[in-house]
Amino acid sequence: MKRVVVITGGGRGIGAAVARHAAASGYPTALLYRSDQQSAEDVRAECEALGAPSLAIRADVAVDRDIVQAFERVQAEMGTPGGLINNAGLNGGRVAIGDFDRAHLENLFRINVLGTMLCTREAVRCMATSRGGRGGVIVNISSMASTIGGRPGLSHYASSKAAVDAFTVGAARELARDGIRVFAIRPGATETDLTAAGFNDPATRAAIERTIAMGRYATADEIAAPVVSMLSDSFAFLSGAVVDAGGGGYVFS
Repeated sequence: MKRVVVITGGGRGIGAAVARHAAASGYPTALLYRSDQQSAEDVRAECEALGAPSLAIRADVAVDRDIVQAFERVQAEMGTPGGLINNAGLNGGRVAIGDFDRAHLENLFRINVLGTMLCTREAVRCMATSRGGRGGVIVNISSMASTIGGRPGLSHYASSKAAVDAFTVGAARELARDGIRVFAIRPGATETDLTAAGFNDPATRAAIERTIAMGRYATADEIAAPVVSMLSDSFAFLSGAVVDAGGGGYVFS
């Protein structure tokens, strides 16, 4: 059996799609969720129906103790993790720079950046060969927003994802000799519950799709498939890559 994959934000959107793809490929999955237990349990059931063990664990990645306890539970009930998908995140909503609120920014960075870093810390404690582990793979879900500073009103979100990109490259370099490979994938506009307000509104959808080279939103499955591929040993000599999954990139014309 393949090694356990921990997926933060595993009950919805891209995280749920990753969980299903991972289960279909034979990976046991541990789905971390913050509040929507029913969605997480539904995805867990889908993963088990695909033939792979799965566990749903309530854990807020903004809370250090939650992260530690979640990994302890995974270790006790499923075995040592060999994969981590840092997917949990917020976009923070559109906020003009002149209207920034400190508490709002701190919450955004606590989840998008600190959550990614602290979950990675716990994964390293399990996976690092220097700590008795067997190595593993970490994939961080970033965003194409990091490449352009975000669309208007989303500079705070873009900045948090740019931090994830930088952390990915640094972590890959530091962890290579511990048998841990680290990647990031940068989705563009993707159909999830997080973006529903945009893609369900015809005018907004059309405006966004005009800026995408392929002229359309991605589906969550189109992001999940390459994420799960990165877990494979076929990528054994790749690490530190930040992969654009933005439909060919942004077009401004």
